[in-house]
Amino acid sequence: MDGDLEDVLATVGPRLRELRRRRQTTLNDLSATTGISVSTLSRLESGQRRPTLELLLPLARAHGVQIDELVGAPPTGDPRVHLRPIRRNGMTMVPLTRRAGGVQAYKLIISSGRSTPDPQTHEGYEWMYVLNGRLRVVLGDHDLVLEPGEAAEFDTRVPHWFGSVGGTPVEVLSLFGPQGERAHLRVGATRTRRAS
Repeated sequence: MDGDLEDVLATVGPRLRELRRRRQTTLNDLSATTGISVSTLSRLESGQRRPTLELLLPLARAHGVQIDELVGAPPTGDPRVHLRPIRRNGMTMVPLTRRAGGVQAYKLIISSGRSTPDPQTHEGYEWMYVLNGRLRVVLGDHDLVLEPGEAAEFDTRVPHWFGSVGGTPVEVLSLFGPQGERAHLRVGATRTRRAS
């Protein structure tokens, strides 16, 4: 049994490195997100540090994956998607995708108490679509209110902040990708029907 455990743990480092590289995240960025030192992250990826639950939990959150994916656990056969919300700063983020790298999809629920702008920047590109409520978007010098059915897309290196308007929470669909990845809309050719 100990040999099996060692085999599983030996694969964690390469998986962590691959996830980080696919997301085009630096060790410094990951350290800032997780609170784990750069040296510890480097040793984890190289296999010089044994992964623990205390290290894997914040890494799984940062990469938007389940711990099972980090350790290479076999699928259980359950086809249901088990969404685990992440709550921070008056926002609830529900990951809708579980694959590493590329564009990630989230449902955001922003509480009515989130009303004081505190713009932040980070690498990436984001597309947002308002499902319910009214979304206040502070983006650089712009201060906008988006209604249900409206969308916005922007480079996240521009200082930005989101909040709700009108004293009620707002629900948003968010697509977030590494720098340079945008949401692409494909429109099919319009066919003209002949009257018979």
